[in-house]
Amino acid sequence: MFLWLVLGPRTATADIIAAALLGLAGISDWLDGKLARMLNQTSRLGQLLDPLADRLYIGATIIALGVRGIIPWWLFGVILAREMVVSLALFGVLRRRTDYDALQVSFVGKAATLCLMYAFPLLFLGAHGGITAEVVRIIGWAFAGWGVALYWWAALLYVSEIRDLVKGAATS
Repeated sequence: MFLWLVLGPRTATADIIAAALLGLAGISDWLDGKLARMLNQTSRLGQLLDPLADRLYIGATIIALGVRGIIPWWLFGVILAREMVVSLALFGVLRRRTDYDALQVSFVGKAATLCLMYAFPLLFLGAHGGITAEVVRIIGWAFAGWGVALYWWAALLYVSEIRDLVKGAATS
């Protein structure tokens, strides 16, 4: 629905609804995780699928915003490069062992995802004219800058964790 609203009609109303959907998706992702932990309803499947859902959310959003010219393609490239680094490292683990536990989600990773989930709707709304849009765009870019920096920091933490998994598999 979000992709259709962003790439299809290209009207102010469609953009507002798309931004609202984007915001609601971010809130529901956070709430889902919070409730699962609070109610002790976590599962291995959830631990594996939640990061995948986050990647799909971020991927679809940056592609749509890139196609619309709302974000520059270098931002898409920086985020894509991060995903490739982590994916290649995970592929290295899967080649060596299939019984590994899900990677531990770090506070840095959660903060990065949260920043990006704030940034994208704000950048989207900030792409329209007016002083309010300008302020929203500036705030959106602040969240995007922090989000990308934290996203890469989290990637380095994941690569370190993956390296430790591979070393553990080699010694056992």
